[in-house]
Amino acid sequence: MLNIKISKICLNVAVALILPAAIYAQQADQAAAAKPNPHMESHIGDLTGHSEPGADLYYRYCWGCHGARGNGDGENAPWVTPTPRNFVTATFKCRSTPTGTLPLDSDIYNAMTRGFITTNMPSWVALTSQNRADLVAFIKTFSARWVTDKAGDPITVPPEPALTLDSIKRGKTLFQKLECWKCHGPEGRGDGPSASTLTDSNDQPIKPYNFYTGYRFKCGTTNSDLYKIFMTGLDGTPMPSFADVVKPEEAWDLVHYLRTLQIWHKSAELTLWESTPEGAAIVKAERVRDTYTGNPIHP
Repeated sequence: MLNIKISKICLNVAVALILPAAIYAQQADQAAAAKPNPHMESHIGDLTGHSEPGADLYYRYCWGCHGARGNGDGENAPWVTPTPRNFVTATFKCRSTPTGTLPLDSDIYNAMTRGFITTNMPSWVALTSQNRADLVAFIKTFSARWVTDKAGDPITVPPEPALTLDSIKRGKTLFQKLECWKCHGPEGRGDGPSASTLTDSNDQPIKPYNFYTGYRFKCGTTNSDLYKIFMTGLDGTPMPSFADVVKPEEAWDLVHYLRTLQIWHKSAELTLWESTPEGAAIVKAERVRDTYTGNPIHP
């Protein structure tokens, strides 16, 4: 009987010693599997990024949100809204390429440099240009799409036409015709009748852009950036591409009108709009509707 008890004790001790080692070995295997091997490069201007140094940077700065395997399930992900980007699906919001296509390396690089307003994704401009190029290369190792597909051809952004009052008015008409107000709201506050029902490709609720308090966009700050959003769409979100239904000159009209909805952001469009009795009355009514805090961060 004593021998049996001793045997059980020894067995328990052995299990206690072996189990952590087995768990550690499993975690080590998972960590090894978390670094996909295909060598990737990125090309941004004169920079060439490489995935090997990019891996070290990713597992230092990025995996906590985007996950060890790049599928957006990092340990911080449950507390992040909207959810972190899933690099395995290779679906990117901000692109200069047509909807449904892979972005240019420079698109990812620019997004990383810029960061995403109203999200937990910061600007990584503190990293060197080479660091960011290497990170882009490593991000591409997570999805087989970068092996089987090529990036789309960037869309052509025609020169912006001269700003006129007629352009703003045509843009206002187009805003109604395309039913942009259903999501973005009649005054562009992101409170349209469909706003509360919108979800992204991860089935997570997503808010339409709020022009009222917005001073920059997720995909840039310039009029050309806004133009590209119309014509490429934001893949993975309800924001479609209007390339098949909007002519280039109409898209510029819409850009000019939407700038007038940013009533706390002084722009040439807003100044021109306020110079008219109609525009001045609308902007004044919007400004007194709520009390502005002076903090240009939209909800």
